[in-house]
Amino acid sequence: MQLTNYITIMDITIKTSVGEIVGANFKTAQVFDSHNIDFCCGGGMSIEAACKKSNVSMESLFAELELVLRVNDPETTYIDGLELDELCDYIEKRHHTYVTQNIPFLSAKLEKLCKVHGENHPELFEVAALFKAASENLSVHLKKEELTLFPYIRNLVKLKNKRIATLPVQQSMNDILHDLHDEHEAEGARFEQISRLTSSYLCPPDGCQTFRVTYQTLRDFEQDLHRHVHLENNVLFKKGLALEKTLLKPKE
Repeated sequence: MQLTNYITIMDITIKTSVGEIVGANFKTAQVFDSHNIDFCCGGGMSIEAACKKSNVSMESLFAELELVLRVNDPETTYIDGLELDELCDYIEKRHHTYVTQNIPFLSAKLEKLCKVHGENHPELFEVAALFKAASENLSVHLKKEELTLFPYIRNLVKLKNKRIATLPVQQSMNDILHDLHDEHEAEGARFEQISRLTSSYLCPPDGCQTFRVTYQTLRDFEQDLHRHVHLENNVLFKKGLALEKTLLKPKE
């Protein structure tokens, strides 16, 4: 079954993956998110398995999805129409830039919160440590994509459009993706911890304006990360693997 951004509830079965549905209409992400169903790192899970894991009624989930799927998502339509090299550009400019721009701000604000509010809110020290680890690992991860994955996919598109005769370097998508999925899962788990420690980014009654802004920015950072990982795991990686399979004969 091939889903498009015109997916309807009739196209979905209990075996359809969560990632397929969100990839076809990103508005459905809010439904899965409300039931604590992971649509980015856990996008390969079937609806049946996801409902069982999160203890959600499949009947009620289908009813909620039906309401959302009555409206097409323009951004999903736009993403679906991009060539894979254009999708790499979009992810790099939109999501990679967002991460690199917000890391210094959040690092500084969390350090300040620890100094000012750490005595009354010791959880801030753990939040700051988790974010420091996330920022360091994400910085390496983004560079890895920009230096290996994205150039390889751009070359696949050039090969498809006959702008090059062969790939400059003999690689394979599976080799490049070997660690990227695991790294996505690690950061997803890390932000689950941050969300839990901050009571889903709820500013405490004694929190100042800096406290509120920092927590809101952390929430925005996590939401952007979910969208970012979804676009890679459920769209770019899958389409890249499919294009590679079409263009390159398997090794004997």
